[in-house]
Amino acid sequence: MYVILVYDFGEKRVGKMLKLCRRYLNWIQNSVFEGEISEVRLKEMLMLAEKFMDKESDSIIMFKSYYQHEMDKMIIGKERSQLDNFL
Repeated sequence: MYVILVYDFGEKRVGKMLKLCRRYLNWIQNSVFEGEISEVRLKEMLMLAEKFMDKESDSIIMFKSYYQHEMDKMIIGKERSQLDNFL
């Protein structure tokens, strides 16, 4: 499945969430990640995040689609991180 994940974590936990997301998804900008991920790996990532997140003040928002090509992506301004892979 294709996921866009956005998070808002407190200052003490934001670094942990950044490192966790980089292990599973592609960084887009600030607290935004996207990429292909299996259901199992997504559940694993969320389980790890729940271990250190404060559910009273932190949040994770996800947009999921089973096909990336079903989502239109429009960038206005500078693209922070390109996902192009080249050799």
